[in-house]
Amino acid sequence: MPHIPASEALSHVRVLDVTRVRSGPTAVRQLADWGADVIKVEPPASVEADGALGAPRHTPDFQNLQRNKRSLTVNLKEPEGLRIFLKLVETADVVVENFRPDVKERLGIDYERLKAVNPRVILASISGFGQTGPYSKRPGFDQIAQGLGGLMSITGEPGRGPMRVGIPIADLTAGLFCAMGILTALIERDKSGEGQWLHTSLLQSQIFMLDFQAARWLTKGEVAGQAGNNHPTSVPTGVFKTSDGAINLAVAGETIWGRFAEAVGREDWVGSPDYKDNPSRLERRDQLNAEIEAITRTRTSREWVTMLAEKGVPCGEIYAIDEVFADPQVEATGIAQEADTLPFGRTRLVGQPVNLTRTPSRMEQPPPERGQHTDEILRELGVGDKDLKELRDRQIV
Repeated sequence: MPHIPASEALSHVRVLDVTRVRSGPTAVRQLADWGADVIKVEPPASVEADGALGAPRHTPDFQNLQRNKRSLTVNLKEPEGLRIFLKLVETADVVVENFRPDVKERLGIDYERLKAVNPRVILASISGFGQTGPYSKRPGFDQIAQGLGGLMSITGEPGRGPMRVGIPIADLTAGLFCAMGILTALIERDKSGEGQWLHTSLLQSQIFMLDFQAARWLTKGEVAGQAGNNHPTSVPTGVFKTSDGAINLAVAGETIWGRFAEAVGREDWVGSPDYKDNPSRLERRDQLNAEIEAITRTRTSREWVTMLAEKGVPCGEIYAIDEVFADPQVEATGIAQEADTLPFGRTRLVGQPVNLTRTPSRMEQPPPERGQHTDEILRELGVGDKDLKELRDRQIV
């Protein structure tokens, strides 16, 4: 089956995907979902067992990461396998890898080798800690980057010790930033006519995501600590118990503070010296939060959210994941999209969170079985049936 683009936006772009685990596949998924012809280059089963470096194929995780791609098996450690790969590079716009920095040189797929074959090709690399430096050859894992990148020191409740975030945020953001870098390089290539090497890392991406917490240190020397569910600087912003659960409140700024105080029947708070401005409220946060929670406990979460939202006070329910996808607003966004998969049949996967009105993204091709498209891709390169059988017999593909 030839490539069926998931969108017309990137249908002119061919990508060779030699990534594994999560950060690399996250980057490539962005390109596949927007229509790029993504060829997932994998080792034959005789070289690497299913799931050895990533989720096994017939799992929700793999199916969510690998849709809209074709799969080619080829052993890059064999000279003939490398020759096939470099032949594909001649037709490719982008190669994406997330090996440790020295592996691509050992395999012969570093940028200088690829550039010699195709000067327009873009090589995108993701590593754990960067391409150079004392940690560059260490294996990179999400939680390690969360710790080294400072995130665990500001996550969780004060005094409870470091806490990881509940998603692999370093992996995911590294993949997203890599995809952004690829798109930037493709746009620049329209001017220069040349490809280039771009690289990011889990560590860099995690530090970038510290955002204002990093800026507080770099500009003012303030070291942020754990604040639990409280916002570090905006009060009252956090989690408040209700009669049947809890809700989030984000009362940021004096205008919203006034609306909130009126909505809960405490207009006196606005003129109180204790709560007259955010610095005052920050100084007495525990006292104020206790007073607010005494009020919020008197009604259900839905009652509070309905009433406060009507008053223009930012708030929201706190959902379990099943409740997320049952919410009418989530349904209205269409982010859970129908998809075909082998292990789960017709099911739903999380679609792109960006809507392009003229060239939307679709779940067009199910996640491939290993080597599902090997024959058709090699035939596109001019490999005949006899040579294809020989390659299989020698376990090159």
